[in-house]
Amino acid sequence: MNITDVKIRKLFEDGPMKAIASVTFDDQLAVHDIKVIYARDKYFIVMPSRKNADGTFRDIVHPINGAFRSELETAVIQAYDGALALAQTEAISDGQADDDSAGK
Repeated sequence: MNITDVKIRKLFEDGPMKAIASVTFDDQLAVHDIKVIYARDKYFIVMPSRKNADGTFRDIVHPINGAFRSELETAVIQAYDGALALAQTEAISDGQADDDSAGK
């Protein structure tokens, strides 16, 4: 199964959750609500889950083996890094545009 697309749907500045992503596999299957988390000085992903009646959570979908989990995590975190860089670039550009218009 190949990862054919990763989209970062939302970025967060505060708290350990940094982004929500959607991943497409083989251009045929999409998995939404994969979370990018930063904790214990590293990034990792958390798969979509639902809350059980006893208050625990259970993954709705998850990788079966460590190798694919690593591949998926790498792809999502790389997409997050790209989306974060783009957002920072846009924020800088917006700030410069505001500065340019204020000086005129």
